[in-house]
Amino acid sequence: MKFARFCQALSNWSGSSKTFLLAIVLIGVWGLSGPYFHYNDTWQLIINTSTTIITFLMVFLIQNTQNRDNDILHLKIDELIRATKDAQNASLGLDKMRSRDLRKLRAQYSFLGENDQVNIEAAGTDEEPPAEMSLQSKAPESDRADLQQ
Repeated sequence: MKFARFCQALSNWSGSSKTFLLAIVLIGVWGLSGPYFHYNDTWQLIINTSTTIITFLMVFLIQNTQNRDNDILHLKIDELIRATKDAQNASLGLDKMRSRDLRKLRAQYSFLGENDQVNIEAAGTDEEPPAEMSLQSKAPESDRADLQQ
């Protein structure tokens, strides 16, 4: 747990505007020091090595942060699915499905989306359209029931 907190704190710090400005200042100092060091190989090696090491470490930090955010997002969506009366609780286990099965399921949901259309005529007005006018379905209810099983 300490590592997760450390990564989150480091991620917050590295993504701040102050850190960005610090990096710009350091690059500026390095660039201005070029004439003093006569632009030699060691002077160039300092910036190359520094940026390589920082980039290498940042890849792991970004991956850790993305994994954590992804887990949080999935938990929130799982809770919404669980709390919604008409939702399919079977979708809570999608992470255990094979890719081929996920593609089939995605095709089913795409079919549902192709048969619905958004009423954009009301989008230009300040009035909110009635709920029954915002989405109009072309698919018969029997097709929708088949997909929900």
